Amino acid sequence: MRQKGDLPSKTCAACGLPFAWRKKWARDWEQVKFCSERCRRARAA
Repeated sequence: MRQKGDLPSKTCAACGLPFAWRKKWARDWEQVKFCSERCRRARAA
């Protein structure tokens, strides 16, 4: 098991805050741009 600090992170394209890797993003981590569904929806509007 990895420590939380060892996980890769990115900066959200909508809010600018850093977010960490999640298991549900394992297959498409390269395409993930937003930290949450809320930020994704806000960016499209």
